[in-house]
Amino acid sequence: MNDKQTLRQGWLARLEERLFAASMPRVVQGIRHEASVVYREMVRDLDTPMAPAFEREVARTLNRGGERELIPAETLMPEMMARFDLDRDDFGPEEAVHFGELQTVCNRCPVVGRCWKAMRGGERWETCRGFCPNAEAFEHKSLAAAG
Repeated sequence: MNDKQTLRQGWLARLEERLFAASMPRVVQGIRHEASVVYREMVRDLDTPMAPAFEREVARTLNRGGERELIPAETLMPEMMARFDLDRDDFGPEEAVHFGELQTVCNRCPVVGRCWKAMRGGERWETCRGFCPNAEAFEHKSLAAAG
């Protein structure tokens, strides 16, 4: 292959990547509206493989109010709690009100898309505590449960 062909292929590959990325908002919205059940299942299954550009756009969509596709306290909170070595059983019946408050905070999270990507990516608690509004409570509970 000569240098001119190599340059042309590199340019075409970059153009293809940019066109693919630029089409993501429309692709995600199309799937979201035309295949809503499938889209909801994809978003709620944190192990669903996704192209990075598609994943980024889903996260943006969640940040803009994807409540019908994802209930954070059901999908993300258990995963986040696991990062802090906690699960639902660590909160006894006497803490039901407190646990409900944590769920409410989770469902109103302003960075749900970031959390969703972090849970999909297997981020550790050290990273998550930088953005999770429940991190301090989870950290405190984790220390109390351990000691």
